[in-house]
Amino acid sequence: MSVLQEISLNVRNMKQLEYAVLARRAHQIKEELRQGMRKPYKDMIDVSWGDPHRAGVKPLSFVHQVLAACIYPQLMNSDKLPSDVIERAQRLLGECAGGSVGSYTATAGIPEIVHRISEFIMRRDGGAPSNPENIYISPGSQWSLMNILNVLVNSEASTRTGVLTPVPCHCTTTLSIMGLGAVMVPYYLSEEQGWELQVEELHRALESAKGVCNPVALYVINPGNPSGHVQSRKSMQEVIRFVSEKRLFLLADEVYQECVYGEKSEFVSYKRVLTEMGPPLSDTVELASFHSASKGFMGECGLRGGYVELVNLDPAVMKYIHNLFSKDSCAPVLGQLALELMINPPQPGDPSYALYNTETQHIRTTLVHNVKRAVEVVNSLLGFCCQPVEGGAFAFPRVHLPPKAIEKAKEMGMKPDTFYCMRLLEESGVLASPGSEYGQKEGTYHIRFCIMTSKDIMEELLKRLSSFHTQFMKDFS
Repeated sequence: MSVLQEISLNVRNMKQLEYAVLARRAHQIKEELRQGMRKPYKDMIDVSWGDPHRAGVKPLSFVHQVLAACIYPQLMNSDKLPSDVIERAQRLLGECAGGSVGSYTATAGIPEIVHRISEFIMRRDGGAPSNPENIYISPGSQWSLMNILNVLVNSEASTRTGVLTPVPCHCTTTLSIMGLGAVMVPYYLSEEQGWELQVEELHRALESAKGVCNPVALYVINPGNPSGHVQSRKSMQEVIRFVSEKRLFLLADEVYQECVYGEKSEFVSYKRVLTEMGPPLSDTVELASFHSASKGFMGECGLRGGYVELVNLDPAVMKYIHNLFSKDSCAPVLGQLALELMINPPQPGDPSYALYNTETQHIRTTLVHNVKRAVEVVNSLLGFCCQPVEGGAFAFPRVHLPPKAIEKAKEMGMKPDTFYCMRLLEESGVLASPGSEYGQKEGTYHIRFCIMTSKDIMEELLKRLSSFHTQFMKDFS
C-alpha cells in the first residue's frame, strides 16, 4: 500500500507555493554563477523573504554580543564586551536552568522573560493590564498562531470551520489553515484605498460563508503583509464591534508593529484599542495578539522567537491551550532571549546605548529611504502601480501585464505573475514573489519584494527591475 493513501487529506490539499518553483531555479542559478557561467549579472538579489539579514541589514551589536556571551560564558572574562552586555548575559543565564542556554525552560517560556513581556505590553498599551499567565513564547509567531487555530478548528464537526482571512495574506498562514482542514473565507482589502480594511467587506465575506462553513475567527495583519497598510484606530474599532456582534475570535498578527513609515500612520495594538473601548467589549471580545523577534529592527528570523498574548479566554479553554504548547516542550532558548533583548534594549546612560541608538536609527533611516525610493521608481514604470507603503517589510505593486504575456504564461503552465517573476529572475537575477502566492482579485497581478534591505541592495534592485520591466513590456507589447 502506498503511503500516499495514508496521508491526511488536509495535508494533501495544501498547495505547493508558487515560490517553490522560483526558489529551485534560483538555487540552480547560484550554482551556475559559482561555476562561472556568463550571465547579465554577477550575483543574485533575493528579496522574496522578509529576512533583513539576508538582504544586507546588519544585526544589532548589542543583541549578538549578549547572545554570544550566553552561548560561551567565558567571553565575559575578557575586556572586549561592554559592562552592560556582561550584566545582561549574567542575568539571563541566571534565569536559565543550570545556567545554560542548552536547558529546557517552562512550557510558556522562562518565567522572568514572560513577566517582562507582560510589562512591555503594558508600557506599549498605555498601562492596559497584561497577565503573564496569558502569554506563551513559541518558536516564532506562526507557531503560536497554529496552536490557537488548533483550538478553534473542529475537524470532527459536520460543518467545516471557517476563518475570515485577508486578501492579500501572508501565505504560510493560509497554508496552516488548509492544513488543519479549515476553510479560508477571503475578505478583500481595498487596493484603491491603499489596501484599507473595510468592515462592509467583512459583512460580505461572512455572508458568502453561509452554507459553506461555520466561521469562528477573523484574522487581521497590522501592519499588513504584504499590503504595507497600517490600520487606523477607527478601523480597528469597527473590526472589534464586528467580531463582537458576529461572535468571532479575533486573531491579530502584529509582528511588524515597529515598522511604520507613513507620516500620518501610527501603530496601535488591538489590545489597547479593545481596552480603551471599555465594557462590555473589553470584557468579552476574545483576542489573540502575536509578536515576534523576527521582524522589526532586530530581524532575528533564524532564532525563532515569538509570543502570543491571550485576552478574555475562558480558563477552561486556557487549559487546552497550555496542553498544546506543552507538546513542544518549550521554545528555543536563544529565541526567548532575543525577545527579552527586543523588549528591553539599552537605555540612555548604558554603555551600549550610543551604538545601539546609532544602529537602530540607521536601520530606520534606511527603511524610510527604501520605501520612498521603491514607490517612486515602481510608479514611474509603465504598467506598474504601487500603493503607499505605510508599514511592514514589503512593497506589493500591481503590474498590468500585456495580453501576450498572459497568453505566454498559460502556454508554459504558469500563473501570469509567476511567469513575470521567473523572467525577472532569469534575466536580472532578482528573486521576488508573485502576488498569486498571497491572493489577489481575479484579473489583477502583483509582485512582492522586501524593502528591509541595505540602501545599496535596494538601489541595485530598482535598477535591475526598471531595466527588465521596460524590456519585458516591449517584448510582449
